[in-house]
Amino acid sequence: MADAQRSHEVQVVQVSHLIDERGLSSINIMLIVWSLFIVFIDGYDISAISFAAPPIAKAWHIANRGAFGPVFSASLVGILVGSGLFGYIGDRHGRKKALIGSLVTFGVFTWIAAYSTSLSQIFWLRLVAGIGIGGVIPNVVAMNIEFAPRHLRSTLAIIAVGLVPVGGAIPGVVTATLVPQHGWPIIFLIGGIAPLVIAAVALFALPESIKYMAIHEGHRQDMERLIAVIRPDIKVAPNARFVVEDEKQYPGFNPKYLFRDGLHLITPLLWLLFALNLMGYFFLLSWTPLLLTASKLPLQVAAAAGTALQVGGTVGAFAICRSVDKYGFRPIALLFVLAVPVVGSIGFIGLGGSVPALVVVSFFAGFCVLGVQSAINVAGAMVYPTSLRANGSGWELGLGRIGSIVGPLVGGVFVMLPIQQLYMWSALPFVVGAVICYIISRLNEARLEGRLGQPAVQ
Repeated sequence: MADAQRSHEVQVVQVSHLIDERGLSSINIMLIVWSLFIVFIDGYDISAISFAAPPIAKAWHIANRGAFGPVFSASLVGILVGSGLFGYIGDRHGRKKALIGSLVTFGVFTWIAAYSTSLSQIFWLRLVAGIGIGGVIPNVVAMNIEFAPRHLRSTLAIIAVGLVPVGGAIPGVVTATLVPQHGWPIIFLIGGIAPLVIAAVALFALPESIKYMAIHEGHRQDMERLIAVIRPDIKVAPNARFVVEDEKQYPGFNPKYLFRDGLHLITPLLWLLFALNLMGYFFLLSWTPLLLTASKLPLQVAAAAGTALQVGGTVGAFAICRSVDKYGFRPIALLFVLAVPVVGSIGFIGLGGSVPALVVVSFFAGFCVLGVQSAINVAGAMVYPTSLRANGSGWELGLGRIGSIVGPLVGGVFVMLPIQQLYMWSALPFVVGAVICYIISRLNEARLEGRLGQPAVQ
């Protein structure tokens, strides 16, 4: 009996094999809970300006709706920078430090935005806040993938980012319930204080990624403590090596590594895919509340449509997560196809006067478009190994933000078009996205041919 309970000493710890043997654990659940809090407030801050715009326009007597185009795009420019910057920080200094830095950055500058007195001030504050917002998704996705068993990597990572759309819907609720009594600044006060509280608690309670620690010797003590929790029967030798045996790691953080080992076509196509979906997504997110109120619909109806868009995104993300684990990019291509008629119909239904129909079509638009975004956030990150994952994901999201910047700006240029035509044209990026997604699927399957089905430990 004593022999059976005796711990055995190991010289090489194969981290992926260890995680797969452990299966779904309390650590995964705890990390999911942490991630949901973080991405919830991240989603809130992304969409805060879209819901704040109508009451700001009313309070400041701004008649030109196009004046909000640069303001809508300001945080997206910041996200372009922040995704790459905090992706690099995550791979170099740890996912935990990158996430806390992101929360503090966008929390402080969103809080200050509540005291703005002009669109120019809001523009610059949203720009800097966007840098922090950009760092959240790459590092949350990387951390959850790196703690997850192989057969649940996509599922857990998509669940982890699934509350981004729900968080994005909450400013709509705040707009409908609190803004009439407290004014538009309440939207930014909530969006600024909450991430700072989360960051303060995360400093002490959020764990570091197990695979990140495995490839960075400076985290040996933390790694040994974590292994003692998840596998108390294993005693790690003082000179033991930690290896992520099913991934090829790279010695640095240069973006050139994102084009090695069969990735030379996949990487730029992923960037294009992100740009196309984010172009359509942020047009919907930024302009829907303002366009609907300009079409003589009540503010509460416009807020309900924006909220339905976000809630649909969460449902879409959860609905697609298992199929991404099984089939990779193919189900994402299908959602792109479905997005085309759904998004194209919003303008017609909005002018039709049926509030329930508008809410339903907004829900399904979110289901497709935001479901796609959650899925490609994860599927794209899984293409890269641990040493490049946050950086690769950050470059995807960062350069993809070019599309998110273009979407609201194009909306500002063509805002005088009839609303039916505007939404029909906004569906075009999803047509091209479906084709690109299918091509990526075929290329990635060819790249991985012969690897899948091989045991992690030989």
